[in-house]
Parts: sequence; C-alpha cells; structure tokens
Amino acid sequence: MRGPDFQDRFIAGRELAALLGRYAHRPDTRVFALPRGGVPVGYEVARALGAPLDVFLVRKLGTPDHEELAMGAIATGGVRVINTDVVDQLGISSEEIDTVAAREEGELRRRERSYRQGRPALDVRGRRVILVDDGLATGSTMLAAVAAVRRLAPARVVVAVPVAAAEARDALALEADEVVCARTPEPFYAVGLWYRDFAQTTDDEVRALLARAATENALSSAPA
Repeated sequence: MRGPDFQDRFIAGRELAALLGRYAHRPDTRVFALPRGGVPVGYEVARALGAPLDVFLVRKLGTPDHEELAMGAIATGGVRVINTDVVDQLGISSEEIDTVAAREEGELRRRERSYRQGRPALDVRGRRVILVDDGLATGSTMLAAVAAVRRLAPARVVVAVPVAAAEARDALALEADEVVCARTPEPFYAVGLWYRDFAQTTDDEVRALLARAATENALSSAPA
C-alpha cells in the first residue's frame, strides 16, 4: 500500500478546494463542515471559494437497547431523520424515539452554542450547500447530513471530501446532487491512513477556525 496522500487536513482542504472552483465567489455558496475533523478541511475550502463557513452537526440516535445501532439521526436546524426499517423491526415506540432524541438534541445544542459563540447559523434555503468532512469510510454520518440538509430546502447539495472509500462515495452519489472527492484509494482501510498528521481536532481549534472564517468572510465582503 502506498503512503499517505496528505500532510494534514489543511493541505487536503486546499487540494479539495481546487476541485470546487465552479462554486467560487458565488453569493449563494455555503460551506458546512462536519465537526470536528471536517472543520480544518472546510476552513480551507471556504477561504478558497470566498464563501461563509459553518458547522453542520449530526448526532446519531441509537436504539434503546443497542446504542451503537442507529435508528436515525438529528442534525443542525432541528431536523430529525428516522430509519423506519430499524424502528419497525425492533418495535421501537415513538415515546422511546422522543426520549433518545431529546437527550441527543441537548448535546447538539450545547455543541452548536460552543462552536458558534453566538453567531447565527447560516441560512440554507435556496443556497448551494457544500458539506465537507476529512474523509468517508462508511459514509453513514455524511448520509445523515445529506438527508437532514435536504429538509432545509437548499438549491443544491454537494458532498466534498479529500479521500473516500469507493463504496461510500458511490452511496453518497445516490443521495447528493454531486460528490467531489480528491482520492479513492484501493484498498481503503481507514481515513486516517491517508494523512501524515491525523491528530484529533479539538473543540478549541473548531471554535478558533470558525471565528477566523467569520472574520475573514466579513472583511472580504465589506464594501471597499
């Protein structure tokens, strides 16, 4: 197997941005990064495209008896997506779903407040939304994000990642309007193998990058 393709998430974001040039400097382009690892990538994409950056948070809803088994997800914007096949097969009641969702919604809101530091969420309706992460292994989190953002009525949903397993890329291509991926190595194994530096992105780094992006976007869009 060959060595890592990217030095770090920032370098990967710059390479990914080069593949998204058609969305550059458009007033309707919005970049949403999946925390935490997607934020450094999304920062570079947003900066290159001259677009605002925000986070798009997705929280899995685990079944009451097996938390690792997803029965749905909740996401930024108050969106809830339910896997009816799992719910019906296990006989999970609406009350049980509401209990799990309420717990996860509390954590989602806490993270949104922490990351945005009082800044309002970007509007999605009628916009070209680019969802960014540092890579796709199974693609399950990104699939939930696409399903969730669809319910907020964007004009277009683009999934953009530096590296992905071919199967995950193909699965997303069925749900998103477009999938942009710089690398689809075979065999894939894991996202982290394709980065020399794959250190965990911290909450502090997420907050700092979002604040920096907001400042840079405000300066670039201010009248001369």
